[in-house]
Amino acid sequence: MRARLPLRLTRAATFSAVCLALAVLGHVAAGGSWPRPWVVAAAGAAVMAMAVLLAGRERSMVTINAGLATLQLALHELLALGGTAGIPPPHPHVRGLGESLGMLVAHLTATLITGWWLARGESALWVLLRSAGRRLGAVFLLLWSPAAVAAPPGLAYAPVTPVPARAVLRHSVSRRGPPLPAA
Repeated sequence: MRARLPLRLTRAATFSAVCLALAVLGHVAAGGSWPRPWVVAAAGAAVMAMAVLLAGRERSMVTINAGLATLQLALHELLALGGTAGIPPPHPHVRGLGESLGMLVAHLTATLITGWWLARGESALWVLLRSAGRRLGAVFLLLWSPAAVAAPPGLAYAPVTPVPARAVLRHSVSRRGPPLPAA
């Protein structure tokens, strides 16, 4: 099942917003400074463009986590190089992700948790889409295709003989009677 443009754009926008928010907030929380608005806009456009290309079909948790981790590394470096928006950091930011093991662990932990969350949402979305597609397909066949409802030629069905009601109720016992008088 392939995603058409409206669904593709919605999924890409969700992924981009989560990825960019995670990168900016993680960058600031880890001691970096607030990035300039043009850096955030450029990063958002780059992430959105890549996400639109990859949002054509359902993605696995491994693919989502790999894409998220790669983008987190790229966004980390972009935000570190982009400069500040005039707000001084609480403590100096360490340049390069490899220079700080704590920063690496923080990025990977946030990436794995967010990737798991996005993969669960991705799976739920595609289950809903498949279910809706089957139901709409069945309704379409029943309403607009009378030839599809008719039995195919060559199949013989055994006639069904009705069972008389007395034979069905032969072994049932009814013990219900009038209510007992109140004492």
